[in-house]
Amino acid sequence: MAVLEVRDLEKRFDTLQVLQGINFSLEKGEALAIIGSSGSGKTTLLRCLNFLEKPDKGTITVNNDVIFDASDPSTQKESEVRKKRLHFGLVFQNFNLFPQYTVLKNVTLAAELLAREKPEYKQNKKAVLEEIQENGKRLLAQVGLSDKLNFYPHQISGGQQQRVAIARALALNPDILCFDEPTSALDPELTGEVLKVIRNLAERNTTMIIVTHEMSFARDVADRIIFMDDGVIVEQGTPQEIFDNPKEERTRQFLARYNEGR
Repeated sequence: MAVLEVRDLEKRFDTLQVLQGINFSLEKGEALAIIGSSGSGKTTLLRCLNFLEKPDKGTITVNNDVIFDASDPSTQKESEVRKKRLHFGLVFQNFNLFPQYTVLKNVTLAAELLAREKPEYKQNKKAVLEEIQENGKRLLAQVGLSDKLNFYPHQISGGQQQRVAIARALALNPDILCFDEPTSALDPELTGEVLKVIRNLAERNTTMIIVTHEMSFARDVADRIIFMDDGVIVEQGTPQEIFDNPKEERTRQFLARYNEGR
């Protein structure tokens, strides 16, 4: 069963068509990599899924529940946006950690805020917070940062900050974990440590969408590849189909440019 189905999604900014006729699905436990040149619409697509941008057309369905339909105003209530975002954990390019909070607090903050809104919070405050803290520590151990719990973002490297951001995205147990060029803000020597964490998540069958310019990583880790160009999905298939035998000329040209630049 598909965890995510995107149908006929479109987005424009004024007269600029950024996404057009986007159709794809994502199965539970599948790692989907989205590749393409800068400006092809990859990041805008992730932002639409996370409701940081509002699509102009199309539907988004998660676990058979239509959470957005551009033709149905009842699915577009601002009061429901935060709840819908919980389906998607988004890891940004530039970490976006809170500098005033420790590593552990960055990971647990959202869960704590959500817990406080529940009616049973006051009666079980201590137990709830302890559980959230333990989950935060577990996730930081998973990304190799058990020794950095009480550090602040400025005290750790960029690669470590991005690993904190991954743990934070996992903390609310999203249906789909989304990565927007997670290594683009890192020095080359730090890229490997972040890719290793994502690779481990893939091996655990974490459902993921990875926007990336790391072609060899996409080939090795993804179950399926989408190639985007000029706001449309040009081609999608297995890594072998896309990298070894692309059907579309635009795909071949993109991969040729990438190989020339290596």
